Amino acid sequence: MRQRRGYRARLALTCDQAAQLDQQAHAARALWNLLHELFTACRSRRPPLAYMDGEIRWARANVDWLGMLPAQAAQAVLKTYHRAWVNCWEGRADQPIYKSRARAPLAVDIPQGRDLQVARVHRRWGMVSIPKVGRVRFRWTKDLPGLTKGSPAGRITGARLVKDALGWHIAFRIEHLVQAAEPRDWTDSHVGIDRGITVPLALSDGSTHDHASWLDDEEEARLLRAEQRAAHRKRYRKAGERTSKRLCALYDQIKDLRARAKRRVLDWQHKTTTAIADAYALVSVEQLDITNMLKSAKGNIAEPGVNVAQKSGLNRKIAGEAWGRTVQLLAYKVLDRGGLLVHVPAPGTSLRCSMCEIATPGNRESQAEFVCKNSRCGWSGNADHNAGRNIDRAGFALASAAGRAVVRQT
Repeated sequence: MRQRRGYRARLALTCDQAAQLDQQAHAARALWNLLHELFTACRSRRPPLAYMDGEIRWARANVDWLGMLPAQAAQAVLKTYHRAWVNCWEGRADQPIYKSRARAPLAVDIPQGRDLQVARVHRRWGMVSIPKVGRVRFRWTKDLPGLTKGSPAGRITGARLVKDALGWHIAFRIEHLVQAAEPRDWTDSHVGIDRGITVPLALSDGSTHDHASWLDDEEEARLLRAEQRAAHRKRYRKAGERTSKRLCALYDQIKDLRARAKRRVLDWQHKTTTAIADAYALVSVEQLDITNMLKSAKGNIAEPGVNVAQKSGLNRKIAGEAWGRTVQLLAYKVLDRGGLLVHVPAPGTSLRCSMCEIATPGNRESQAEFVCKNSRCGWSGNADHNAGRNIDRAGFALASAAGRAVVRQT
C-alpha cells in the first residue's frame, strides 16, 4: 500500500540564502498573478497550457526578476494554477484569485525529488540542495526513507519551501510502501466524540480532553496591545503610502505571537489524536459543515443581521479550535492502526436522549446540562457526554451495517 505523507523541518539559512528564497517566493507569487491576468483576459477561448508555458519561458529569459525562479518551480506554479481552475469547473472550489503581497504566504515548490540530494550529516542536522540557492542545513527531526538505517521503505518525491513567522521551513513529500495494518476488533473498543468550545473534545465514555488558553495572560496582553497600536498607526497611513518600518515591526510581533499559538494548537492536537487512536479501534465524529458555521451574521442593508458581535466572537472561537484539522489527524492515525473513522449525521445528536433515544422538546435546558423531559425516562447528565453517546451509537450502527468498510472523509 502506498502512503503519501509530509515531513516538515526548519531550515538554517544564511542571510544571503534567506534573501534569495524571498526573491524566488515573490517571483512565484507574481508569476501566479501574471498567469491569472493572462487567463482572465483570454477567458473566452481559454489559452492552452502549451501557450502559457511558452509565455513563461519567454518571461524567464527576458525578465531578470522572473529568471531568479527555477524552471521547475515555474512549471509547478503553472500546474497549480491550472489545477485550481479544474477544481473550480468541477465544483470543488471557488475561482482562483490574485495573490496579494500582504496576505499570500511565501512558498516555492521543488517538484522533483532527485534535485534535493538529501543527506544526513549529524544526529540533529541534515543537508538539502535547493535550486539556485545551494546546500542548506535543516533540522533532522524524523527519519527520511532510504537515508538512515532502519528507515521505512519509500522515496522523497519533492518538497515545498514555506515561510512563516519562525522563518523558512521545508516540507518533504514522502511516498511510503507499507503493508496495510491488521484490522482491529472494534466491538468493545469504540467511542463517540463531541466537538465543542467550552469542552474541546467530549468522549462518550465520560472523559474529556481539555486545554488551557493557547497564550498566557502576558502574551494575550502583548498581542492585544500590538493589534491596537497597529490599528492606530494604520488609521493615519495615507492611501497608497508605503508601510512604515514601525508598522511592519508591529505586524511581525503579531505574526510571532499568533504563530506561537498555532504551534501549541498543533502540539495539543497531535498528542490528543494519537492517544485516542491508540485507545479506540472505532472512532465516530459528527459530520459538520464548518464553513457554513463560520459565516458572518452581518446580513445586508435591507435585512441587517442580529447579534453580529456575538456571532463574530463565536466564529473566532470555532476557528481557534480547528475542528476540521482534528478530524484530519484522527483519520490517518486511526487508519494506520487498523481502525475505522465514521462520520455520522449531526442533526439530533445534541437534542436526543442517549438513554431512551427520544428527542423531547425542552431536553436541552442549558448549554452544559441535559435533562430528558420524557416522563418514562427523566435521565439527566452532561450535555456533551450525552451527545458523545449518541454519536457513538450512530457510528457503531453505521460501521456494523457496512461491515469492515471504512466510512470516512479525507
